[in-house]
Amino acid sequence: MRRRLLAAALAVAAAATLAACGERTEPTAAPRQRPVSLMLDFFPNADHAGIYAAMANGSFAKAGIDLHVQTPSDPASPLKLLEAGRVDLAISYEPELLLARERGAKLVSVGAIVQKPLTSIIAIKGSKVHSAASLAHKTVGTAGIPYQSAYLHTIEDHAGVPPSSVKEVNVGFNLVPAMLSKRVDATLGGFWNYEGVQLRLAHKSPTIIRMENAGVPTYDELIVVARVATAHDHGEMIRRFMQALSEGYRALKANPQAGVQPLLKANKDLDPKLQLASVRATLPVFFPADSSKPFGWMGPAQWDAYGRWLFRNGILKQPPDAAGAMTDEFLPGQGSQSQPAQ
Repeated sequence: MRRRLLAAALAVAAAATLAACGERTEPTAAPRQRPVSLMLDFFPNADHAGIYAAMANGSFAKAGIDLHVQTPSDPASPLKLLEAGRVDLAISYEPELLLARERGAKLVSVGAIVQKPLTSIIAIKGSKVHSAASLAHKTVGTAGIPYQSAYLHTIEDHAGVPPSSVKEVNVGFNLVPAMLSKRVDATLGGFWNYEGVQLRLAHKSPTIIRMENAGVPTYDELIVVARVATAHDHGEMIRRFMQALSEGYRALKANPQAGVQPLLKANKDLDPKLQLASVRATLPVFFPADSSKPFGWMGPAQWDAYGRWLFRNGILKQPPDAAGAMTDEFLPGQGSQSQPAQ
């Protein structure tokens, strides 16, 4: 009996020590189901396959979350709807969050879904664009987003291409049609894991130039965003959400069909072959390059470097508190050692 009591005391002491060091254990008790609304950044596609995997395999239900996924009618609306309290969480992009915070939005990123930029320069066979240097005297289509123009200028400077030699035109979201019709020689704004894969499957032999390889600071393309007040008052809900999301993306990694099949049920207009190929292409960037970090990990230094780049290029009017725009405190296994939501 004394040995059992001693062992129990030691176990309690060890747990207390770990807690003091900032470690935390994940909740194991089955909680009551709570409705949670999530606004996607775009129509359901391969980037979201882990969400649908977690819904299909019961990870959200096990975490006590009755998840309701919504699709925006306008890609610019998710953060606005989140700020207005119309949804609990939203998927967005690192630059969009930093812009929203400069406008006064009290929002914070609570996890990254895609750890690298997906935005890229894409050109198809016959365009004579094979590298950033070959953009000279070419026409590049963008979606008309200001920071995409800044990407292009940085890439030109990095490659030694005179900006005056490149013509930029706004083609909206008609990036692929603009290339196929030869209205432009290349585009900046399409995703290498989606439009790039789509063009490869169509035998268009795309040339793809990724942002982080062409002079633009790396950033987290897709992030989960919450209101700061929600992070403060309902942190346990966010923690359970991120735990379930982690399980969904791990299931996707083990078997891509685990997410593709429920994704196709959610969006019957999707091409199954494209979605599966896109998921497989994206798998490496769904997870941190450092395998010791949990799913969703965001680096404050990386966010700070990208935020300073946005300021230097006139996208932000003031130097941002970029590292304060994100927190890792709700990720699996994280606790007091992570920066709090601000």
